[in-house]
Amino acid sequence: MARAATTADVFNAIAEPRRRQIIDLLGDTMTMIDTAPEIKSLEIAKEQRIEAPIEIVFETILEEIGPNNTAGQNNPMPMKLEAWPGGRWYRDLGGNAGHFWGHVQVIKPPTLLEICGPMFMSYPAANHIGYRLKAEGQSTLLMFKHRGFGLLDDEHIKGVRMGWGQILERIAKAAASKR
Repeated sequence: MARAATTADVFNAIAEPRRRQIIDLLGDTMTMIDTAPEIKSLEIAKEQRIEAPIEIVFETILEEIGPNNTAGQNNPMPMKLEAWPGGRWYRDLGGNAGHFWGHVQVIKPPTLLEICGPMFMSYPAANHIGYRLKAEGQSTLLMFKHRGFGLLDDEHIKGVRMGWGQILERIAKAAASKR
């Protein structure tokens, strides 16, 4: 016994000839590269002692990678950080435009913040950054780590060390000024 035609059968009968036309038209313009791109990785680990209580340092981290963020030394590049598990870290350009940098993976104020995501990389990559804080009297030891892998751009690998160094300096200076 033959089965009755379904909506999907009708749709496929109509769509298939058009799909073949599109493939024929694009066939000459699409190229495929038959090489395996190189997967690269990076790891940055920095420790910094900051002359401020742990609560102030944690609060300052949220500010400096959030609304007070800068690109380079003094170019404002405010970010939004939703400080809860699963919260987004992103750059809001307005008008539904922006750049997604990551999700909060772990947040345990005032001792730990971990974020995972593409960060500033607009290509296949996975990154994880962690800010681990340890109170030492009236000062705080900040242990920072960034690990990433993917189709990393060599210029990003070089520049990311300097960029995180500048951010950590800003955090230390801002936190110490709040004492």
